[in-house]
Amino acid sequence: MAPSHVLVPLDGSPLADEAFSQALALFDCRVTVLNVVTPIDASMSEGGILEPGEERRENARDRADRVVERAREQATEADRTIETAVATGDPAETILEYVSAHDVDHVVMGGHGGERSGLARRLLGTVATRVVGEAPVTVTVVR
Repeated sequence: MAPSHVLVPLDGSPLADEAFSQALALFDCRVTVLNVVTPIDASMSEGGILEPGEERRENARDRADRVVERAREQATEADRTIETAVATGDPAETILEYVSAHDVDHVVMGGHGGERSGLARRLLGTVATRVVGEAPVTVTVVR
């Protein structure tokens, strides 16, 4: 069954950009782009190394805005309209929460090389692995 609402988490990486391109090409439905800003003090950020500060938070938010703006431009070039969202939190958890709260029925995301333990993590990455394992909807991972 064709989806009615596709979520594409974007982090500015080439694989995420490829996932977005594929979602636009494959699905003629509502598409939402989500960029998740990881809190400065979170374990996935460099907060353990660098001092958290307002300037760093603003830089992270500016980067997120650039990522979604680039997606809007790409969608316009493809004669598509998309919805965009920027949220703060743990990336996998935030993606899963967004799926549940916004009637998403398909996720298309880039996979990233992760830790060197476990086949799934080597093939996908920790965020993609968690989303694939926990999402209540179909997840397409672009590699």
